[in-house]
Amino acid sequence: MKSYNVAVVGATGAVGTRMLEQLTHTTLPIASVKALASKRSAGKTVKFGDQDLIVETLTEDSFENIDLALFSAGGSVSAKYAPFAVKAGAVVVDNTSHFRQNPDVPLVVPEVNPHALDSHHGIIACPNCSTIQMMIALEPIRKVYGLKRIIVSTYQAIGGAGNRAMDEAREQLKSVLNDGVDPTQLSADILPSAGDKKHYPIAFNALPQIDVFTDNDYTYEEMKMTHETKKIMEDDTIAVSATCVRIPVLIGHSESVYLETEKVADIDDVKRLIAQFPGAVLEDDVAHQIYPQAIESVGKRETFVGRIRKDLDVANGIHLWCVSDNLLKGAAWNSVQIAETLHERDLIHPVSELKFEAK
Repeated sequence: MKSYNVAVVGATGAVGTRMLEQLTHTTLPIASVKALASKRSAGKTVKFGDQDLIVETLTEDSFENIDLALFSAGGSVSAKYAPFAVKAGAVVVDNTSHFRQNPDVPLVVPEVNPHALDSHHGIIACPNCSTIQMMIALEPIRKVYGLKRIIVSTYQAIGGAGNRAMDEAREQLKSVLNDGVDPTQLSADILPSAGDKKHYPIAFNALPQIDVFTDNDYTYEEMKMTHETKKIMEDDTIAVSATCVRIPVLIGHSESVYLETEKVADIDDVKRLIAQFPGAVLEDDVAHQIYPQAIESVGKRETFVGRIRKDLDVANGIHLWCVSDNLLKGAAWNSVQIAETLHERDLIHPVSELKFEAK
């Protein structure tokens, strides 16, 4: 049985550390693991099961004898170094947004479109965390009843912005709760988007901006959900609109989704379909106040779906609520799960056609 030499790029980050943790519980046969990060993290140690891995500096030559490389160190890092990994013979699973809309790169949620992996040319993209959990919730409905329209409002955890954002949020909360600071007087350096001009506190707040704004007044996060949904579901006719909001929760994204199906759906059947779908857990018993909650999703690989109900005015309209650990199913676990699926389909091997030039 073959086994793989694996590299994790961004091994010290919020997602990278969880990739290493997920790799300790994977069905993927692993021969060795290399932890890679920027020069400032070189020499640190990260946990891989019982092992302490010494972090190495990421360079163009880091991928010699690597079969599989998991990237989660930012789009610019993936843009520069993923082609070198492919050139060295590795298959790349990239957790950034850089390759997601590249027509030569499959965008994959393994429960939804594993067949897309069969046409990979060395790089596979992991979708946005908010898109992934929505795909798990909606795919069982789409397969039976079709989808015409999706309107989603997200309530996204701070963890999606990384460890620094979570640390800043903790300090803000302490300042309010312990020192009595007025929340409007808190300092902020990261949210809603580190790359934007202004920053606002997240403590006791809700920020209707994730990433920077585009020319159409939607944010890039919102447009990611629109474009990625169409690509994953292989249907450009689905109308998708998103409003993405950051809330003071550390881990666990929540989403309110309104959808219109092509055929009128039976709600009991919708619940049955979701309950049977891989990766989905139905939590829908409002008589006993049972529904998905962000804090209950932390540390779990599944997407939890509930509050499923018919729209009061539109015959083919359905509302639902879904939550998931954005750092696991939304990132680290989906990436490792892609690797497992590549192995199951015998798709981890040096590629014969190089589509990504290393520069």
